[in-house]
Amino acid sequence: MCPFSNSCFSLCSCFSLSLLLFLSLSASAMVYFEQLKESQDAWEVCAEALAKGIYSDDHVKFFCFQVLEHQIKYRHGGLSPAQQQLIRETLMKWLQGQLMNSQPEKPFIRNKAAQVFALTFVMEYLTHWPKFFFDLLSLVGLNPHGVDVYLRTLMAIDAEVVDRDILHSPEEVRRNTLIKDGMREQVIPSLVESWYQILGAYQQSHPEITCQCLEVVGAYVSWIDLNLIANDRFVNLLLSQMSVEDLREEACDCLFEIVNKGMDPTDKTKLVESLCQVLQSAGFFNVDQEEDVDFLAKFSRLVNGMGQSLVLSWTKLAKGGDVKAAAEALRALETKVPLLLQLLVHDDDDISANIVGFCYDYLNVLKQVRYTLLVGNMGEDEAMFVEYRKQLKMLLDRLAQVSPDLLLEAVGRVFNNTIQRWQTASFMEVEVAIRLLYMLGEALPASHGAHFSGDTAKTSALQDMMRTLVSSGLSGYQHTSVSLEFFETVVRYDKFFLVEPQHIPNVLMSFLDHRGLRHSSPKVRSRVAYLFSRFVKTLHKHMNSFIEDILSRIQDLLELAPPENGFPALLTSDDQLFIFETAGVLIVHGESPAERKQALMRSLLTPLTDAFRLLLAKLASEREEERQAALADCLSHAVGFASRTSKAFSNKQTVKQCGCTEVYRDCLQTFLPALSCPVQRGSLRSAVRSFLHRMIICLEEEVLPFVPAASEHMLKDCEAKDLQEFIPLISQITAKFKDQVSPFLQQVFMPLVLAIFEVLCRPAEDNDQAAALEKQMLRRSYFTFIQTITSSGMNEVLANQGVENIKNVERVLFTIIQGAVDFPDPIAQKTCFIILSKLVELWGGKDGMAGFPDFIYKHIVPACFLAPLKPSFDLTDAQTVLTLSECALTLKMIHLRRGPEFIQYLQQEYLPSLQVSPEITQEVCQVLQQPDAKVLKNYMKAFFQRAKL
Repeated sequence: MCPFSNSCFSLCSCFSLSLLLFLSLSASAMVYFEQLKESQDAWEVCAEALAKGIYSDDHVKFFCFQVLEHQIKYRHGGLSPAQQQLIRETLMKWLQGQLMNSQPEKPFIRNKAAQVFALTFVMEYLTHWPKFFFDLLSLVGLNPHGVDVYLRTLMAIDAEVVDRDILHSPEEVRRNTLIKDGMREQVIPSLVESWYQILGAYQQSHPEITCQCLEVVGAYVSWIDLNLIANDRFVNLLLSQMSVEDLREEACDCLFEIVNKGMDPTDKTKLVESLCQVLQSAGFFNVDQEEDVDFLAKFSRLVNGMGQSLVLSWTKLAKGGDVKAAAEALRALETKVPLLLQLLVHDDDDISANIVGFCYDYLNVLKQVRYTLLVGNMGEDEAMFVEYRKQLKMLLDRLAQVSPDLLLEAVGRVFNNTIQRWQTASFMEVEVAIRLLYMLGEALPASHGAHFSGDTAKTSALQDMMRTLVSSGLSGYQHTSVSLEFFETVVRYDKFFLVEPQHIPNVLMSFLDHRGLRHSSPKVRSRVAYLFSRFVKTLHKHMNSFIEDILSRIQDLLELAPPENGFPALLTSDDQLFIFETAGVLIVHGESPAERKQALMRSLLTPLTDAFRLLLAKLASEREEERQAALADCLSHAVGFASRTSKAFSNKQTVKQCGCTEVYRDCLQTFLPALSCPVQRGSLRSAVRSFLHRMIICLEEEVLPFVPAASEHMLKDCEAKDLQEFIPLISQITAKFKDQVSPFLQQVFMPLVLAIFEVLCRPAEDNDQAAALEKQMLRRSYFTFIQTITSSGMNEVLANQGVENIKNVERVLFTIIQGAVDFPDPIAQKTCFIILSKLVELWGGKDGMAGFPDFIYKHIVPACFLAPLKPSFDLTDAQTVLTLSECALTLKMIHLRRGPEFIQYLQQEYLPSLQVSPEITQEVCQVLQQPDAKVLKNYMKAFFQRAKL
């Protein structure tokens, strides 16, 4: 029993909390601790001890936090306002003390402190302490000790308010909902901005803090606005941290939580696709080159999450009847299968185990899709057969997990028994036998011979089955499902032919004759056209002696089908694209000299250009609209076919090296007149424009002589959509050729700009949303075009417009100012501020463009302040915050180029004209002169937030 009663417990007593360390292992200490917790005023002593840092002993400090925790958790409602205020002050004073300490507290003390902060937040955020986070952020700034406590507090708040594993009473659930709603409305954008700053500031110096912050982002993303996180700057930052050894695993976990956020299935598909594209571009899909198995395990979990998210999206969209969106989700799923397989066959069990969920889900999707497609067109017996195959696939997968050797033996036995008697077997038996062989590639990992490497016995078994398949004559079986299964399996195991190339001629013939491309079924012909292109891409090195024979045999399949011939073509125009690409691959990758390749490519493309000229002449004189559309469609196909052949070229096999430059120049010469055709302009311009995009890559500078005439035609009688699609072409040329196209750009610049202005100024109905959106997109494209010019170091293009008429330059400059200030479009506004910053850099110095400094002070500086003050400038919107950052950087660039003169102008003229107080004016000028741009960005956000209150 403690000798001190509650009434005499005070600082002036002889009691010393340090004695607790001595008593920590005794039963009496525990009894005493319980008595102190129940005391009415003991907690105040503990509070004062924490606030003043009286004790240095870790156990004593921990004990004080425990007493404080008990008081907040169980007695908070009975405290007076002054006592509640004491708790708040105690916590902030303790935190302030941490900022000044050279060494942080022990982790167990920081964790306990974070719990007490979180409890206080839960009790007081909705009533007495609505500025909890702002007080916390303003105090800790970027002090690492303070940031550590801030992040631990956020995780403790997540545990108290969000964690679904903790059972809450109905009253607590209601309270937590109100807290989250209040946070979303008032502080989440500020918290997200603080996370971004922390992630950027500490990834090199304090990786442990960066990891904590990544954990916070992952925890909070499930219930906050995803757009605050799933944007270019945040995702790019996370991707950069995936390349840092100390951070990459946590960054992967954070992306996993982002992907797992519940959302609309169409939006989820777009999010996952966008993330996958960035990850693939950054090289993270090269699994074979990654040696860090711990990271790969995390990455495998992320891929699993992305895959399962796509499966869920597809399921919801398919059930909802949104066929187009479901098809997009399915295509997205299919593109992830190669990555899925790479991870699934990895030697490390953790990596392969983490992807199994996606694997099973995807197989289930395949079963559903195949069942849906077939059952709709089959009788009852065949529908039952499809269901039988569905069950067979499930059995196969399970057997592969238990005993892959047994599976290989069983499939081999069924396959060989059936193929030996295929002439008399039913189509169902034959198809199942081939399908079993096909399924082995999915069920067995590469280590079991699925890719004809590894275990010799397993490899030999697969080789034997493939040898039997291609030499048995089975390709001639007269049933479409068997024909399709045969070609699917041949291409599935195309690596087999690298091991036994002697079978290639026979299989080639099955592709080319009545069994494949000339099959009686349009469905088989269409699928074989695609599979044939894949087969050739893999094995073209083994086809050199057959190239001209193959080209001769597919010649009739390469003919353009004019609308007046009246005969149904063997292949659709979409199928023909694959055949043209295949022909291009055979020619380009053959071992013939360049002269022969040129001759073969010319013989491939000349029929297209000859037909194009005839059809274009017919179109110009045709008066019936339906026939006009048919002719234009055929002309577009011709251009598309020629473009598709160019896909065969690579860095090693360029157009120039193959001697084919002149051939494609002739194609350009033939196609360009279509741009001036008075009818069906939309489809023709689109086709020729796409071909030009492709030729810029393939022909490089050889394409430049064609650009001026093409541009002149495409700028005549333009609609918004025409211009919007033309600008990327000019931007591509500008970025690729730079100074080489400067004279042309100077010539075409004002005609293009005036055409854009003319379209933007056309009147439209107030409620015509489609027209408004077209104009918005055109305006964005225009600003992007100006940005491309300025960022490519081609400012003379803009500057030289003023040689004949200075008003041209002024007009362009004023549109950029207008785009930055007047249009409530943060994407366009951001681009405009980037342009203005670049122009200030180029022309704003002492030796810059005459008159431009005056333009800076009269227009650019006001734009930087007036735009953020607009009611439409929403500082809680993530995209708008990016715009504000560019606005701040523009001011920074003005200071860099104009120096003290700019500061003097702000102090004496501009800011006073906005009624900004001298104190704030001085503050703005001081921040502008600091070297750290991040400080300026943060300050400007706070400045405008205060200004708009």
